[in-house]
Amino acid sequence: MLIADDQVLIRAGLAAILRATAGYEVVGEATDGEEAVAMARATRPDVVLMDVRMPESDGISATRRILDACSDDPPKVLILTVFDHDEYVYEALRAGASGFLLKDTPPERLLPALRSVADGDMLFSPTVTRRLVESYCATRAPEEESSEDDGAAGAVRLAAEGTEALTARETDVLRLVAAGLSNGEIAERLVVTEGTVKTHLNRAMSKLNLSSRAQAVVLAYESGLVVPRRAAEGPVG
Repeated sequence: MLIADDQVLIRAGLAAILRATAGYEVVGEATDGEEAVAMARATRPDVVLMDVRMPESDGISATRRILDACSDDPPKVLILTVFDHDEYVYEALRAGASGFLLKDTPPERLLPALRSVADGDMLFSPTVTRRLVESYCATRAPEEESSEDDGAAGAVRLAAEGTEALTARETDVLRLVAAGLSNGEIAERLVVTEGTVKTHLNRAMSKLNLSSRAQAVVLAYESGLVVPRRAAEGPVG
């Protein structure tokens, strides 16, 4: 585990919890985003606990850089913040994070979350992720979207253009992932095995240079493969 947080008490507290728990090893403690990127490259952690607001480079930017630099075997990134606004959640998922926790999360929830993320799962259920992305995409102002010019926006645009390289079945799987279906549900819908679903999804993510299932959900909405229900059918209840 690599811990990145500019608040020394929070950083030390997290490190103490992890060091006292069997099966967890702290390989580094970063005080800002720049240090987090450098430490991730040097230590190649399995999971990065990333604060969202830090000096030099914020957690979302650092997440993007870490995942880009470790494209062959990227770590899982779990975002920690005191903020629970949709924008932070959305941008973290867009950058490739695998999960999102508030800093007041108790240790008994933190440790299973770390294990889940390390095993390759999303911290959010697919349905929760889909609802959150739908809500945020549907409420973003057109001028906000058109004025974006950061690395994430450019990456999403490039990936969106790459959707034309997907096969019909890969596109079907990506749409169903974005709709919140699990691999088992997708397999049942398409009358194939779960292994086949995983193969199609992994190939689609590889073609689109995506590092997480959550990022695939974000791209599916931003590329227009899926239309937010909130925009088409009214508020998501």
